[in-house]
Amino acid sequence: MDSNKAEYKRLGDYIREVDVRNRNLEVTKLMGINIGKYFMPSVANVIGTDLSNYKIVEKGLFACNLMHVGRDEKMPIALLDTNEPIIVSPAYWVFGISDTTQLLPAYLMLWFRRNEFDRNTWFYTDNDVRGGMSKEALMDMALPIPPIEQQQKIVSEYEAVTHRIHLNEQIIANLEETAQALYRKMFVDEIDKEHLPEGWRMGTLGEIAEISSGKTCKDKSEQQIGTYQWAVAGASGIIGYTPTYNQDGNFITTGRVGTLGVVNRYDGKVFCADNVLIIKSIHYEYCYQILRSIDYKELAKGGVQSLITQTDLKNVEALLADEQTLKLFEKQVSCISSQVRLKKQENIKLTELQSLLLAKMGK
Repeated sequence: MDSNKAEYKRLGDYIREVDVRNRNLEVTKLMGINIGKYFMPSVANVIGTDLSNYKIVEKGLFACNLMHVGRDEKMPIALLDTNEPIIVSPAYWVFGISDTTQLLPAYLMLWFRRNEFDRNTWFYTDNDVRGGMSKEALMDMALPIPPIEQQQKIVSEYEAVTHRIHLNEQIIANLEETAQALYRKMFVDEIDKEHLPEGWRMGTLGEIAEISSGKTCKDKSEQQIGTYQWAVAGASGIIGYTPTYNQDGNFITTGRVGTLGVVNRYDGKVFCADNVLIIKSIHYEYCYQILRSIDYKELAKGGVQSLITQTDLKNVEALLADEQTLKLFEKQVSCISSQVRLKKQENIKLTELQSLLLAKMGK
């Protein structure tokens, strides 16, 4: 037997329930938990709700929603790593680690992030239609608990990769802001629509872009495994992978129904789902900036649900500058976009490295 391999231990032997209620209403920050296993501002309507029964979560404590594990095939669970306490729904289960010299909160949170953990929770769910899971079942699950020094090493490696991803995201945001500022300077801030430069005119997006709709993806996986090679582009971004693709080259997408206002660019083979509109143009960078500037709520106004058609997007007003100016803009901004693309590709590789680090925890 490998002496370096940690023995699996029962989780319940290392954690304890924490049930502190907001009796004095001293905590006002109400949070929920998203499917990505992070705390997020709650979307619940709490007007007139008595928040004194809500549970307080302090730094170093976990909260989880055990009610929909089977239905969602994931356990919404998060670790609070900030100093400011929050409150969560009374239906959430809150717990902490009994002895942090034996088990690090950050190490345990990494274990909860593993795909294998979510798959295992499914076997512990009950027969309820929502697929609930009991706290006793969670406590009966087992995980490897190596020496505290080894735990810290694993956490440090993962956090170093996470830090690099966040740094790249900041660089990407700054580059995007630079491109947007250049767009506004050339085509927005000092433009008088009634007195345009020679060769310029007001037109529509449809005059400079080809706009089409995506298709229904019938074969999709959350992970890029086996034959699931090509990314599936949904209204909010990449939503999975599939064995086929229906678009190739440089193009832009924006949500057609449901999630509106998220504009993504792609380069290569991708399957565009049926909830996106696809935009292609020789004036790629210019169209991208126009799409980022649209008021999508106003564009979808009047329908029963949030919906944007190809015609809606084609009819969006657009300033059509002369060809020389548009080419100059494309040249300047494409340099910025190349750097954005490199950083995004790096983040894809770093995210894959995160997955490998998590997978190693079970070996």
